[in-house]
Amino acid sequence: MYESKRPYEKQTLNLPFTGICSFGKYPICTNLDELDADIAIIGVPYDMGTQWRSGTRFGPRSIRDGSTLYSFGLNGSYDPERDTMFLAPPLKIVDCGDVDMVHGDLQQSFENIEKAIRKIVSKGAMPVVLGGDHSITIPVAQALDTLGPLVAIQIDAHLDWADERSGQRFGHGSPMRRMAEMDHFTGMAQLGIRGIGSSIKGDFDAARDYGSVILSPKQIRKMGIDAVLKNLPRGARYFVTFDVDGLDPSIAPGTGTPSPGGFSYDEANELLEAIAFHGEVVAFDFVEVAPQYDQTGLTGQTAARLILDFMGFITKKREQLSEVAMIGEGVNG
Repeated sequence: MYESKRPYEKQTLNLPFTGICSFGKYPICTNLDELDADIAIIGVPYDMGTQWRSGTRFGPRSIRDGSTLYSFGLNGSYDPERDTMFLAPPLKIVDCGDVDMVHGDLQQSFENIEKAIRKIVSKGAMPVVLGGDHSITIPVAQALDTLGPLVAIQIDAHLDWADERSGQRFGHGSPMRRMAEMDHFTGMAQLGIRGIGSSIKGDFDAARDYGSVILSPKQIRKMGIDAVLKNLPRGARYFVTFDVDGLDPSIAPGTGTPSPGGFSYDEANELLEAIAFHGEVVAFDFVEVAPQYDQTGLTGQTAARLILDFMGFITKKREQLSEVAMIGEGVNG
């Protein structure tokens, strides 16, 4: 009664709405001692660093849910604009679940974050971190000291250079200043910074004194991406931290501190591609998704898409370098 009249081979489709909701429906490995992967996705459901609207503790879950839209099979995805395949086998990507959080305890939570990222790095995988508010970038960045020297690239509406507020030095308004104090970071670019409330003038002065390159979306549009890249050291190792409010709230309203005038999806996509091919990205995080402020789920989906895009650009650069090296070995041989 229910049989099709056409012959077909029955398949397990694993559609977006079925199964366990790992990031992109990639395999799961929650025991980091057993990690064997090129890329390790890990969530940090933390929002004790927020100064206004909380909710980023649900960010990793929202991003994972949004990522299922792009999970039709694990054989890579074809990009018709670039006429190439991204994230295809034998590349190994796994979802490592979430770092354990201790409610009300910043120190233990940060220690757990740093320990997890250090373990991923020690296993030779690239950490891709799903936040969480932007304060999580502090322990993530600290855990990358064995990969230094590094250049930090921030995509964000806000400068995040506050030193302290009533003694609190580890809120989501301070990660870039805390990174500037780490010996393994030697440079910084802050892209997308805009609007009243981003930081006080003294913070901007301090960031510029450190040597940070600070550009707004409006300035980047006028300059063009090639001109932006001239401000970044070519071939350096990059740690990229992407705050979702770097995007315009028309496409990413689900965040605690939205700011008009942000990047479009295409602008962010092109910027991430340029960064990936200009240097060596060794880790990145994506923070500040707060899904309860976006009932459509668009923010989580957009975040997931940009994360997958960036992973694809980074690994494609590695593939090309590997091919060049093999050709060189063949010539020398």
